[in-house]
Amino acid sequence: MGSGFLALTAAARYRLMDATVPAALVEGAGGWPVRDDLVRADILVVDGIVAAVDAAGAVPTAPGVVPVLIDGSMVLPCFVDAHTHLDKGHIWPRTPNPDGTFPGALAAVAADRAAHWSAADVEARMTFALKSAFAYGTAAIRTHIDSLPAQIDISWPVFAALREAWRGRVDLQASSLCGIDVAVEEGYLPRIAAVASRFGGGLGCVTYMSPNLPGGLEAIFSTAREAGLPLDFHVDETLDPGAHSLRLIAEAAIRHGWSSAGLGRIVVGHCCSLSAQPEAEVERTLDLVAEAGIAVVSLPMCNMYLQDRRAGLTPRRRGVTLLHEMKARGIPVMVASDNTRDPFYAYGDLDMLETYREATRILHFDHPVGDWPRAATATPAEACGFAGRGRIAAGTAADLVVVRGRTWTELLSRPQSDRTVIRAGRAIDTTLPDYRDLDTLWS
Repeated sequence: MGSGFLALTAAARYRLMDATVPAALVEGAGGWPVRDDLVRADILVVDGIVAAVDAAGAVPTAPGVVPVLIDGSMVLPCFVDAHTHLDKGHIWPRTPNPDGTFPGALAAVAADRAAHWSAADVEARMTFALKSAFAYGTAAIRTHIDSLPAQIDISWPVFAALREAWRGRVDLQASSLCGIDVAVEEGYLPRIAAVASRFGGGLGCVTYMSPNLPGGLEAIFSTAREAGLPLDFHVDETLDPGAHSLRLIAEAAIRHGWSSAGLGRIVVGHCCSLSAQPEAEVERTLDLVAEAGIAVVSLPMCNMYLQDRRAGLTPRRRGVTLLHEMKARGIPVMVASDNTRDPFYAYGDLDMLETYREATRILHFDHPVGDWPRAATATPAEACGFAGRGRIAAGTAADLVVVRGRTWTELLSRPQSDRTVIRAGRAIDTTLPDYRDLDTLWS
């Protein structure tokens, strides 16, 4: 928005005049004129807090308040990224995926983890990722942490230290990650539950169709309830129609009375196999997911990178899950970044605006847009428990992203690289970290 705008946001009291805001993300907009699911608003900021949100031009600017005319530029709340892998990020230069497949990713990450994931290595890459997310305008992140026995005592303390170091800039949560076959190994669940409790994290695992799956789910649910830990699963990341662990998770949640346990929503990610299953199976599963109160996060860029990859052939089945059908049942749905520059996804930079832009194209979050912008803001904030995030309302922190785009087509046709990110009322430096900062890890 220019250096003048940066200077104006240093004022203790200012008003963003004539902002365009997604109607679904601003509170108190009932009765305002709405066009293409957007409203025009004036946003009063006082001492780093949103003091008022009014229809554009409806309230005179009070003496002592600096007017900042932004000419219809869109204002969004800072983003919430509900599913990432900060500990894996940016290892591609060292260990790429040999063929772009899911098995190739598993093998490459396992090799890199065993060879290189010291505390210093993990900290350097996680810090780089956080710098990027912060510059793009993300205020809250949940990361999954590879929690194989040999890695637990390295990565979890690093996460805890970074959570404190980044407090006030990026709110951080963590969930453990291992395969369901590891989760059932003797002594594993008590150990990881103790670690997650110590460091304020949650429990999770990858649920695939193993003989250990039914018993493993019972043990994980029981452990989580006893320890008072939230649950977050990687689910059915495959196009095999026989993969139905999502249904088993929903049944377990109902059986354990999870929705009344006071431990927050269960979050599940991926759920790719739903797109390959018969309609009757889909209907049965989604009804159970709705009854269980589970929230679902789709990772469209990573899923399209890995799914249906066959050498020399064009992909035909893309693997993104059924968010429209879920949303129609009242299931909370969201999108997130997932992996960045590692063997599971060679690209990405934790830019949630890019994630939302690509999700709009891939999943058809348009015609109408409706409240789909909540999928990258308010819904993950609510599902993961990031209080006060993902919406623009009086009394919330003035953590905002201002872009030049004034309409959906303007917003989503360009990367908005010149965006202004406001944190606690002040515009921040949005310079991205240089990839060269990581070169010492490869040398």
